Amino acid sequence: MHALAVVLFAAGVAVVVVSAVAVLAFREALDRLHLLTPTTTLGAPLVGLGLALDGGWTLPDAAILFSCLVLALTGPVIAAATTRTIVQRRGSVQPESPQ
Repeated sequence: MHALAVVLFAAGVAVVVVSAVAVLAFREALDRLHLLTPTTTLGAPLVGLGLALDGGWTLPDAAILFSCLVLALTGPVIAAATTRTIVQRRGSVQPESPQ
């Protein structure tokens, strides 16, 4: 179980590091938002699952898993809302438009 926890943790850290390095290559806010999404939907949950597997399923591990679940579910929503705000401020979409 420890080996699986280490693999999951390492994979999550790799996703976060690759996303962070890739963000440095882009100047545009929308491009950077696209690179943030793998961190919230894949990187953090993998790290959390690896920590929980290694911890032995205690109450702190449940808190880690809950936090990662909330992040994985709300991260894309926050990215979409931020993208919408950026596009509205640029004038590409009308503020009153529901789309």
